[in-house]
Amino acid sequence: MKKIFSAKPVFTDPVKNLSSAELEINKWSISEFVIHKLVPVVSCHPFPLDELMLMTTAVCRFKPELIFEWGTNVGKSARVFYEIISTYKINCTIHSVDLPDDVFHHEHPQNYRGKFVKGKKDVFLYQADGLSKSIEIYKEKKPKGKVLFFVDGDHSYESVKRELSEILKAIPDAVVLLHDTFDQSDDANYNTGPIRAIREVINGTHYRIISTQGGLPGMSLVYQ
Repeated sequence: MKKIFSAKPVFTDPVKNLSSAELEINKWSISEFVIHKLVPVVSCHPFPLDELMLMTTAVCRFKPELIFEWGTNVGKSARVFYEIISTYKINCTIHSVDLPDDVFHHEHPQNYRGKFVKGKKDVFLYQADGLSKSIEIYKEKKPKGKVLFFVDGDHSYESVKRELSEILKAIPDAVVLLHDTFDQSDDANYNTGPIRAIREVINGTHYRIISTQGGLPGMSLVYQ
């Protein structure tokens, strides 16, 4: 029987066509990367396989100079990005922001904050408001290349609409990944807001959206 995955895979750049508006990616190669490199480190929670693949696709395709994320929690999303830029040798720094220790939130990890990335090269941890701190760092760094934002967590319609709107207003060519965006029907009575907010923000614009919609939690990529 033919082996599905290589015993010792070699991870080369999976991008097939950088000039294409579509995401022409070698999904076989990315599948092996996710199975061999990401799952052993971060498991499939909170990001199932298709979401890990979309995160990998976005970073490999756009090769951002800076990655911003907030809601660091234990640092799994930052660790995913770290493994991607390390494996594919992408010149990028990751800036991960969480709430200060004295601010209450039911998902605040306290002493476990960012444990998956502490001490990792090119990963910087902050405690502040995520969106404002990220924009502040962006203005300080003045990157010449692309920047990628990762908006994570069970966000409401209001917060997703505000954060995505402010990101695209400040950085029109930003690449944005948003988590918990499954296209849930209204009769489900939960998690219906995030994808609706994204569609309202990009409606009538030239932005594209690609979503993993096979089930919860769901992830969407917004880019131009």
